Amino acid sequence: MASKKLLEMLNESIARELQVSIQYMWHYVMWSGVKGFSVKDELKKIAIVEMKHAEEIAERLFFLGGTPTTQPFPIDIPKDLKSMIQKDKEAEEGGIALYKEAIKTAEQEGDIATAQIFKGILVDEEEHLDTFTSLLEDI
Repeated sequence: MASKKLLEMLNESIARELQVSIQYMWHYVMWSGVKGFSVKDELKKIAIVEMKHAEEIAERLFFLGGTPTTQPFPIDIPKDLKSMIQKDKEAEEGGIALYKEAIKTAEQEGDIATAQIFKGILVDEEEHLDTFTSLLEDI
């Protein structure tokens, strides 16, 4: 059985994934101009990946006896493109830190399956961070 701490980390992860999937989708919808046109499809793709992460984590949480949250973390919708990308980059950095901690906690508890789920998600999050970091170089 998972500890209360690990269950809370899973729910925190769901709230974060819900937040960024909505935030990135709104950024996709709101972007305009040449720079927005060149990156909006990538942002839509990332938003969908994030929603799939929320689903995967929720399924694991439910399997472990927890109740998945339906409340996302606060969604940030700045008015300009550079601020949007900066907020997206910060969100990915926060997710990476959380998932590294979740991996460590799951492994300490002997929950290899949860650790593996987060390791897979971590790879995606690092790719997203790289995307946002690269986009900031040209804005």
